[in-house]
Amino acid sequence: MPTVIVEGPKLSEERKRNLVERISKVVQEVYGIEHVTVIIHENLPENVGINGRLLSDRVKERKS
Repeated sequence: MPTVIVEGPKLSEERKRNLVERISKVVQEVYGIEHVTVIIHENLPENVGINGRLLSDRVKERKS
């Protein structure tokens, strides 16, 4: 059974439901199987850095 891990920002439960449903459908079609596991890891902006800067700092700058 394939496992798909998604790393990204926080999502509402409805968006997570949609994401899991759509990812599962594609993986099932490609592999020709029934069971797929999808794991969502939500990453807060203060826990992600891009080009040496935290995302939370970039967000704060855009707001000011």
